[in-house]
Amino acid sequence: MNWYLKVMSQYADFRGRARRKEFWMFFLFNMICAYGLQILASAAEVPALLFVAVLYTFAVLVPSLAVGVRRMHDVGKSGWYLLIPIYSIVLAVIHGENGENQYGKDPKQTQEVKLQKV
Repeated sequence: MNWYLKVMSQYADFRGRARRKEFWMFFLFNMICAYGLQILASAAEVPALLFVAVLYTFAVLVPSLAVGVRRMHDVGKSGWYLLIPIYSIVLAVIHGENGENQYGKDPKQTQEVKLQKV
């Protein structure tokens, strides 16, 4: 849930890098919410719930694109690689570049430094 809220707090931030865990946890929670709303709407046969499901889908479109672009940045690629269907999935699965790259600091190292300070 924290990863989902982190992505939502960076609503339209296309700069920087996103870890695999951040991307996939957001993806998982987003799919659970979207499909859960759709199943609930169809089971209850309430058109208003279907409207809420569609509204939710459009509301998370920008953060989904933003975290996808940041994930592409983590592997050292431009955000435009998100438009290549199979290759973008492969890039989302592979390990990000170690250390700083042209898109920013390594989010994994930043997380480890925060944990060491606590």
